[in-house]
Amino acid sequence: MAVKALGILILVIGLLFSIYTGLEFETKEKVVDLGSVEITKDTEHKVNWSPLWGVGAMIIGGVLFVVGSKKKLV
Repeated sequence: MAVKALGILILVIGLLFSIYTGLEFETKEKVVDLGSVEITKDTEHKVNWSPLWGVGAMIIGGVLFVVGSKKKLV
């Protein structure tokens, strides 16, 4: 049962990786701090990945799902 559930989880994560091929987030850096005066800088970060990573994860999840299903029948 655990292998089957793990396969479904990896399959769903792979689907999400195929649909959303990137991630953006912002961080704040303190540039100047002079007593009560504070200057910050917003920096954008982008993380991109190929949709093929998601396809690969879906294949691995599908194999785990099938192996988990067959293992219970034997």
